[in-house]
Amino acid sequence: MAKDYYSILGVDKKASKDDIKKAFRKLAHKYHPDKSGGDPEKFKEVNEAYSILSDDKKRAEYDTYGRTFSGAGAGSAGFEGFDFSQFAREGGFQDFDLGDIFGEFFGGGRDKTPRGRDISIDLELSFKEAIFGVKRTVLLNKTSECATCHGSGAEPGTDMETCTVCNGKGSVKEVRQSFFGQLAVEQRCSACKGTGKVPKEKCHTCHGIGIEKKQEEISIEVPAGVENGEMIRLTGSGEAVSGGKAGDLYVKLHVAKDHTFTKQGSDIHMNLNVKLSDALLGTEYTIPTVDEKPVTIKIPQGVSHGEILRVKGKGVPNSKSSRGDMMVKVKIELPQKLSKKAKGLIEELREEGI
Repeated sequence: MAKDYYSILGVDKKASKDDIKKAFRKLAHKYHPDKSGGDPEKFKEVNEAYSILSDDKKRAEYDTYGRTFSGAGAGSAGFEGFDFSQFAREGGFQDFDLGDIFGEFFGGGRDKTPRGRDISIDLELSFKEAIFGVKRTVLLNKTSECATCHGSGAEPGTDMETCTVCNGKGSVKEVRQSFFGQLAVEQRCSACKGTGKVPKEKCHTCHGIGIEKKQEEISIEVPAGVENGEMIRLTGSGEAVSGGKAGDLYVKLHVAKDHTFTKQGSDIHMNLNVKLSDALLGTEYTIPTVDEKPVTIKIPQGVSHGEILRVKGKGVPNSKSSRGDMMVKVKIELPQKLSKKAKGLIEELREEGI
């Protein structure tokens, strides 16, 4: 019985070449034998389906006759008819790690430089600190570069010598048994961490590994205008690792709320309670600002409830010479009780149609 290649890849018969390619990449990554939970038989089946449906001529034959006459036909197995060069030209496994999938197939194998663990911390900021930026220092207990040997692993004042395990190459070859048979794979030398050199005398602090567990003081520059929940990434400030790159430090910012001000983009917003008489006649009010320098704002005669008054240049700093504005929302306060005289005056206003 002929195989249903469309069902194998999980695509419709009208699927485009891009849809077929995407489906293949996903399934090949899922079923690859060298992956945890991989399935060699399904991997072969997926490759067989792709070799047919990715080729216009073979796909047309398959759609017409249920099999092909030019290469891997229905019922064939393995990689027969699979065009690796075409697959590479079309992008190959660009959505995931080609070294993980086919590194051993091509006889090389790719040994990545070790990378330390990332660290995440929380940093509390006041509203004002978030507006203008601030420099903070935190003390972290983490694995860092050895302060004595500066990561070399050698006792200060002593020399490095050629690694006898890899003879100074930084890598060693080993034979592995894989889905494709026995393969010679070149790996990073674990003795010298890929450097080709080892210390003649090991550092007394880190015992030759180049890293140590210690408290480290880290400076964090918080830029002006940050938002609550924003993340700052400090490259290389995470956990160090022997013979590799340190991870990163991620700082999550938590901005405290202010009783007077709120931030919207580069503008600062606040509410201003205005007496009814001041709204009708107009006046001036002195109001606070985020930089703690009060300013005088003009309340125009007949200002409306909810009207926005703009104070230029009192918002969030955008650069050394530019700032957003402060937006003042007018809240007209209506009196809860009226004196007999006030009530009479208002009645006169009503008679005048005001």
